[in-house]
Amino acid sequence: MSDTNIVLFALHIAGAAALLIWAVRLLRTGVERAFSVQLRAFLRHSNDSRVRAASSGAIAALCLQSATAVAVLVSNFSVKGGIGLIAGMAMLLGADIGSAIVSQILLVRQDFLIPLLLLCGIVLFFRSPKNEIRQFGRILIGVALIFVSLDMIRTATGPLIDSPGAVSVMRYLGGDIVTSFVIGAFLAWAMHSSVASVLFFVTLMAQGLLPASGAAAMVLGANAGGAILAYVLTLTAPIAARRMVVVNLVLRGGGAAFLLLVMSETNIGLNWLGSTEERQIINLHLVFNVGLALVCLPVLKWIAMVSELLMTDRNEPTISLNQISALDPSALDRPARALACVAREILKMGEETEIILRSVIMPFQGWDEATANELNKKTIHVQNLHEEVKRFLAQVSYSQMDETEKEKYAELANIAYSLETAADAIGNGLVDLARQLHTEKLRFSDDGLADIEDFHDRILSNTQLALSVFMSGAPDAARQLVRAKEKVRIAERKLQKRHLARLRADNSTSFETSRLHQESLRLLKNVNTAFAVVGYSIAIRSGDLLSTQLSKKSKRENKKRS
Repeated sequence: MSDTNIVLFALHIAGAAALLIWAVRLLRTGVERAFSVQLRAFLRHSNDSRVRAASSGAIAALCLQSATAVAVLVSNFSVKGGIGLIAGMAMLLGADIGSAIVSQILLVRQDFLIPLLLLCGIVLFFRSPKNEIRQFGRILIGVALIFVSLDMIRTATGPLIDSPGAVSVMRYLGGDIVTSFVIGAFLAWAMHSSVASVLFFVTLMAQGLLPASGAAAMVLGANAGGAILAYVLTLTAPIAARRMVVVNLVLRGGGAAFLLLVMSETNIGLNWLGSTEERQIINLHLVFNVGLALVCLPVLKWIAMVSELLMTDRNEPTISLNQISALDPSALDRPARALACVAREILKMGEETEIILRSVIMPFQGWDEATANELNKKTIHVQNLHEEVKRFLAQVSYSQMDETEKEKYAELANIAYSLETAADAIGNGLVDLARQLHTEKLRFSDDGLADIEDFHDRILSNTQLALSVFMSGAPDAARQLVRAKEKVRIAERKLQKRHLARLRADNSTSFETSRLHQESLRLLKNVNTAFAVVGYSIAIRSGDLLSTQLSKKSKRENKKRS
């Protein structure tokens, strides 16, 4: 193979791999934007048994096309106390199975599927007025592009079969299964997707380029790499979240390494896994994850005990309240730089407020005075940050600003005020309601608490989106945030009706806590409204929303409050 051909091959393979990674991400993004709230609620309500938890993890991975995404979701729930360690580990084992099933599905296609999926997906994405249907179109486009990328890999690798150099390298990988295992783990981590990496390896093998032994080792390595990725993404999380991810890494990575050792020492063939080598390797991926779940699910109780002994909670300190301020006094006479400093400080306010929101559900689930005090402290910290931002803005040289900077100035001041309002609603309003529940020896009904937990999770998801929008300024994400505000309003109305229905059913528990329940929903909705301000600001700048529309909405909301 000439140097030109080598460069051309490398370019084709790199482009195909990039398209594969992006297509998988496109598919997952579509699912997250359309059904993330439903998926999150589904996971939280599926922790009553190990089998059900594992099944819910598999379904979530099928929807999200990623076991890693499920692992991050589940670890976040564990921090809030919504999912226990055993249920969380079961969900991750199930997610690994779901990820393997995804690989099975995406490897099988008919020639007519690509144009059909692209046609339907593009029509739905560009023509549908409803966001959920548009995102379903995005999902179809993602699936089609996965098929396209795999075809590109097949086409690019075809000439390599006749290349002695390439064949010798691949033969070496077939003989050195340890190196193949490490490469598989690394590529799964680098691609941020075990699904994409497994499809890549199996496609290379199907082309006759990679020996079955090397492909098997790489696929097993991809399982370890996928678990490593989840571990890396949760490194900064509290220990309660890390435990299940570390356990999954040990089980999945260690299990893959053990199976590789057994296969190398016993020379066990893979013929029983399928009629073709391609089918054998993709089935090995599924059989490994199913087998791992079957072995581990019955003994998760003991695995959890060991993990708690080895990973003890050292009462890790919360984020220091005395952080270095981004407000640089030397920038006051340079408006552009000064506003950039303000934006950084407001982002800090948003992150602190998100922390408060994430933790505020705990006092409702079980009162703890220390947690309540910490939430109040963080609320005061956000209020102090707001005061510092206001003082700094008041000193910025307004006369030196152009019109764009003046608009940015007003926008940042408005966002800072909204975030401080959100923090007060959480750290004071919601915490006080939880304290009343405790002092009056009341409790929400099981259905009532579940409604509040689901609504809280919806609001938390929107706050995370708002912070992302604030950092990126992406108009598409801003539109999504604005639409989410309306969805929250509708959801809150439905939950209020559900609560009234429980009262009509003569539910004494619901009656006793009626005021506290309704006020909790109202405060959570107000928090969402405060964060949605970020989206409105960007939507106005991009021309997606007129300022007059925003003014009218604000007036309507003020009338409702009064």
